[in-house]
Amino acid sequence: MSDPAGDPSAPTGARARSAPTLAELDARVTECRACPRLVEWREKVAREKRAAFRDWEYWGRPVPGLGPADARLLIVGLAPAAHGGNRTGRIFTGDRSGDVLYAAMHAVGLANQPTAVHRDDGLRLLGTRITAPVKCAPPANKPTPVERDTCRPWLDAEIELLRPTLRAVVVLGGFGWQALLPVLADHGWTVPRPRPRFGHGAHVELASVRPAASLHLFGSYHVSQQNTFTGRLTPAMLEEVLATAGRAAGL
Repeated sequence: MSDPAGDPSAPTGARARSAPTLAELDARVTECRACPRLVEWREKVAREKRAAFRDWEYWGRPVPGLGPADARLLIVGLAPAAHGGNRTGRIFTGDRSGDVLYAAMHAVGLANQPTAVHRDDGLRLLGTRITAPVKCAPPANKPTPVERDTCRPWLDAEIELLRPTLRAVVVLGGFGWQALLPVLADHGWTVPRPRPRFGHGAHVELASVRPAASLHLFGSYHVSQQNTFTGRLTPAMLEEVLATAGRAAGL
């Protein structure tokens, strides 16, 4: 039987479940080619580029999570941006959404600096990790349900590896909320029925069915330009959710 650790063509679930550490999981994420539409799109964008970034060598691959392996707080987005994470190779880096998110994280003590420009700019997250349920940039920022489900083993493995220290999660947007709830249920937290509804400022504490801590789940509007440019999500609104979640996580 072949070892999934050494075979990028092995099924996604096998490669994700067998990753012994977050660092190894992140490395395997970058090799994934499970969704033909997303592979075609991310590589097309990387070849054609945006005029403003014509001198960049685009990443053009899946974008792994970012942050320490013992994070107490997890922030969950949607997917990398075509000319953000898909260009820089780091989640929420090099686009307007990331500008808003990292400025807010820095303001409440979750990041060492307020900007994220490229992978080697010195950014460090403090007790916090950021991830997304879909690892590749999707056309029109809209992954399909099949693509979300195909990518789920990576999120499953990430949550399980974080579980010993994880105390709170902030979900940016309804897509991430719906993607994450079944993952949390499968990894030992009790999700109420009916499921908690997404909304900005939503907060529910999920009891653990394992001998471990409960989990505080928070909702925030996504840091998309549509939300931030229209004022639906302001820096103060985002900072309030992140600060509350940080306290709940013990940061």
